[in-house]
Amino acid sequence: MAGLRMGQGVLRRKPIEHIEETEVAPGERLSRTLGLWQLTAIGVGGIIGAGIFTLAGTVANGTAGPAVLVSFLIAGVASAAAAFSYAEFAGLIPKAGSAYTYGYAVLGEFAGWFIGWDLLLEYTAIVAVVAIGISGYVNFLLTETGTALPAWMLGAPGTGEGHRVDLIAVILCLFIAYLLNLGIKSAARFETAVVVLKVLVVLLVIIVGFFYVNTGNYTPFFPYGIGGAFTGAATVFFAVFGYDAMSTAAEESKDAQRHMPKAIIYSLAIAMVLYILACLVLTGMQNYTEVDPESGFSTAFKSVGLDAVANIIAIGAIVGILTVMFTFMLGVTRVWFSMSRDGLLPQWFAKTHPTRHVPTRVTWIVGVASAAIAGFVQIGEAAELTNIGILLAFVVVCTAVIVLRYRHPELPRQFRAPLMPFTPAIGVIASIWLITYLRTETWLRFAAWFAVGLVIYFGYSYRHSGLAKAERAAAGAGGSEGGPRS
Repeated sequence: MAGLRMGQGVLRRKPIEHIEETEVAPGERLSRTLGLWQLTAIGVGGIIGAGIFTLAGTVANGTAGPAVLVSFLIAGVASAAAAFSYAEFAGLIPKAGSAYTYGYAVLGEFAGWFIGWDLLLEYTAIVAVVAIGISGYVNFLLTETGTALPAWMLGAPGTGEGHRVDLIAVILCLFIAYLLNLGIKSAARFETAVVVLKVLVVLLVIIVGFFYVNTGNYTPFFPYGIGGAFTGAATVFFAVFGYDAMSTAAEESKDAQRHMPKAIIYSLAIAMVLYILACLVLTGMQNYTEVDPESGFSTAFKSVGLDAVANIIAIGAIVGILTVMFTFMLGVTRVWFSMSRDGLLPQWFAKTHPTRHVPTRVTWIVGVASAAIAGFVQIGEAAELTNIGILLAFVVVCTAVIVLRYRHPELPRQFRAPLMPFTPAIGVIASIWLITYLRTETWLRFAAWFAVGLVIYFGYSYRHSGLAKAERAAAGAGGSEGGPRS
């Protein structure tokens, strides 16, 4: 009997109609200040980054050749299937938490916990990995100018002789945490300005590079076969999400039900157009065998004598990738905040700053945690933590949107995913397909993190969640009315 009750408990769902702002205590509310274009900028900031400045060259050189643009197209179609599902939910459930909140409302408490707990690790690791990557660019530029930093602060232990900590990466993580704690309005202004700068740099690459394209470099277009383009898609897929982290800010949008779906679609569309045009320029300026896998665009422009443009691109890469850190730290703090407010984690974490209305406590904890990973863990090991959670979140969201469409077709939806159920089904299939490319080590790390999560869920969250407390209160009221029960 106890097992049956527990089985029912893990499946309890937060009704859609209960996810209202009136239920939120004053000290646990976020401030609604973000407009459509600020949301779109956060989405673009999360999507455009390493994909253009690093992955495009890597995949072009050794995996797909000029067909790298086909790789981005394939990844973009798969990501769009999930984006449509996120957009439908964002217009229906304008609350913080994104995939965690959607899973909780449709598939049940344990599914919500599972994806929320998973994203806490994934998003934090993404922030750390990006910080390590930026640190490498900064050190490269300093070296180019003749500035030599002490070896002890240049990387995590084991990354080089005398390395003790990646101090630049640590400082970057703490800076983003500080920025987010200024308040979402101030932070979003900074993010929007930097995203505009990043897009201008990408447009500079496309426009100037166009005049140096040699169409002969496009032949052969598929030097590694069609399979190379598909393999490349599995690699660059991790450069075409970011809207998922942006959707965690739904509760901070002025008109989330109308603006969030548009921001999700706009951000992915803008990013994909820029990705494809940039790939055409990169593989047109140089033969794919000569493309530098680490700094493709800078090297390509140096090869045609445009050293000044190459330096601008390097600086733009540093600034541009910084916005990825902002988007994903925003995402992890809002997921943690939502889980705590729902009682699945201690509600101490759900308190917001009295004037800035941001979750200061969790933001600083995430800032310190990501700084610790970035400072003392090698980038390859940290990167292993970033893949599986996003794909599982896509599977949960795409499945949930199908379930909810048939369970509650009458709910007012500001946006509807097209071609139901085929579009979200493509998202599920594409995500599962990409999961098969993950290494055994990734699964082992995920299993260890999940095991810790199970202990916390059944040891704390199952009994302390808001829905569990409501059930006990209802049972107590029922017992009082009906007299003593045996």
